[in-house]
Amino acid sequence: MSEPLTCDVVVVGAGMTGAACALYAARAGLDVTVVDRGPVAGGTTGAGEGNLLVSDKEPGPELRLALLSLRLWADLAQELGREVEYEPKGGLVVAANPETLDALGTFADAQRAAGVTADPVPAGRLHDLEPLLAPGLAGGVHYPQDAQVMPALAAAHLLRASGARLLAGREVTRVLHTPEGTVRGVRTDRGDLHAPAVVNAAGTWGGELAARAGVSLPVLPRRGFVLVTEPLPPRIRHKVYAADYVADVASDSAALQTSPVVEGTAAGPVLIGASRERVGFDRSLSLPAVRALAAGATRLFPFLSGVRAVRTYAGFRPYLPDHLPAIGPDPRMPGLFHACGHEGAGIGLAPGTGLLIAQALTGHPPGLDLTPFRPDRFPPTAQEAEQ
Repeated sequence: MSEPLTCDVVVVGAGMTGAACALYAARAGLDVTVVDRGPVAGGTTGAGEGNLLVSDKEPGPELRLALLSLRLWADLAQELGREVEYEPKGGLVVAANPETLDALGTFADAQRAAGVTADPVPAGRLHDLEPLLAPGLAGGVHYPQDAQVMPALAAAHLLRASGARLLAGREVTRVLHTPEGTVRGVRTDRGDLHAPAVVNAAGTWGGELAARAGVSLPVLPRRGFVLVTEPLPPRIRHKVYAADYVADVASDSAALQTSPVVEGTAAGPVLIGASRERVGFDRSLSLPAVRALAAGATRLFPFLSGVRAVRTYAGFRPYLPDHLPAIGPDPRMPGLFHACGHEGAGIGLAPGTGLLIAQALTGHPPGLDLTPFRPDRFPPTAQEAEQ
């Protein structure tokens, strides 16, 4: 006698990507249960800045996913209202010298050819966009499509809008499957959930969940710190960052890298990033990282040298070696789907990811080519190779 199904799909992870997967799967007519060992947005989502960016993405599959997601974010913001603190404020990337500006201009030219709005800003016009910027910068590029949300609020509202069951405080210890290797649900520390499909939206722990399904996915944590200032009147109009941020995002280095990223929030505090380093799940405070963030921010906006930083927090970006997420069905285990490994872009890429997962779950043609995001694209581990 067959076991009764608890639902059509179990989504593991109640961060932004899991919430988006639940929303679009439910809107496709599926009965969805979301499971997380912690609270909603308790992992990477809750430690993010809420960036929805095209400015830092070169032409290719990630940029196509970002453009799709930005369109979906605009629709979601209109639907959900002001609760998610959606701000289509645009981004401004600045260059310190002519050589960096030339490289930024070449990068922007390629982005424009791929559908991004990227407007060159000469040095004499930078202060029209950001009056408090430091003098002496060589120029920049304005990206009006860049936006921001408050990530924890947005994830919570997407989950609520999905109508999915939320089972917080339950850890998935195993992905259940038939003797033939087809998914039949998950085992948690509080009982089994039966379903013909499981979505791995576990973020930085996506590799661990994949291992509990018996497949490999080389997700690694990449730590970053954010400095938060005291609340201020609106002074910074855009997301502003130095051009070398793009190179840091694409780097494979495990060492500490910092590049100044500064933006205001609807609530008043200014958020200052960005740092990257691979140190496992070590949450201890790194004074070199925090000092570098403060120094970079004051180079961009000298007025910040007189502003108090009230706190700092760390988060872990889910990093995959080729800097692309894993999205779609896993051919190694029918019924297992992955939606993780977005590194620092998961907030922005979540709606597009959720829509693509829903299309895959329901057998509809995907809105984007999923080949670059295949979960099995990485070399097999030694254990897999022996099997």
